[in-house]
Amino acid sequence: MQIDSIITDPVWQGFQLYGEPGHVVSLVGGGGKTTLMYHMASLSAGEGKKVLVTTTTHIRKPTDGTYAGTVSEAERLWKKGKYAVIGTQEEKNGKLSMPDAALLAELRKKADLVIVEADGAKMFPCKVPREKEPVFLPECDIVTAVMGLTAIGKPLSEVCFGIEEAKKNLGKTENAVLTEADAVKILSSLWGSRKNVGERIYYVVLNQCDDARRKAMGRRIAQRLFELGIYNVVFTAFDPKERY
Repeated sequence: MQIDSIITDPVWQGFQLYGEPGHVVSLVGGGGKTTLMYHMASLSAGEGKKVLVTTTTHIRKPTDGTYAGTVSEAERLWKKGKYAVIGTQEEKNGKLSMPDAALLAELRKKADLVIVEADGAKMFPCKVPREKEPVFLPECDIVTAVMGLTAIGKPLSEVCFGIEEAKKNLGKTENAVLTEADAVKILSSLWGSRKNVGERIYYVVLNQCDDARRKAMGRRIAQRLFELGIYNVVFTAFDPKERY
């Protein structure tokens, strides 16, 4: 994984993960959100932190032994230096949905870091939240919005989940291309990635910075975000073998 922090503060510290313990981080957007979530969890667990991973929507149940159905199972994983994934198992599709409230509450008190996937994007690199999205836990204090730069220059219909919301708020048709200016609007707007964020700490991750052209694109987007008061912007790129 390649990481480039444009501007950081003591909370982010690159990917040393938010400094002090106790944060509840929600991930929104598209273009690598789940991959980022598990890399964040793995890095933090490797530092000796007790990391809890969950969802307020749906995620695939992991098959690598990191799923925990009880408090004791989560604690066993933490003792082994691993993160613990919790959620309610769905019989039809094998996915996990929001966990039992009592289990989440007990483990949240014990965890050093909680990471939550707070909306879905169906593998699209760009996401505009729909009416009831995203879903944040009341304890959430950090929101990290992800966008994949492969979306830029392609028709909205091909790259954006939440197409109707995107069309309405951007004033575009589904065949219109997503521009850098559109990306800035989505990442900075209260109808976009900042929806329901409120006073929470807000970060932007521009993913898929795989080459010089995309890095330059990302820096232009970041500069415009800075001008709008969004100072925490990080560029990432994942090797194919690292992608979830």
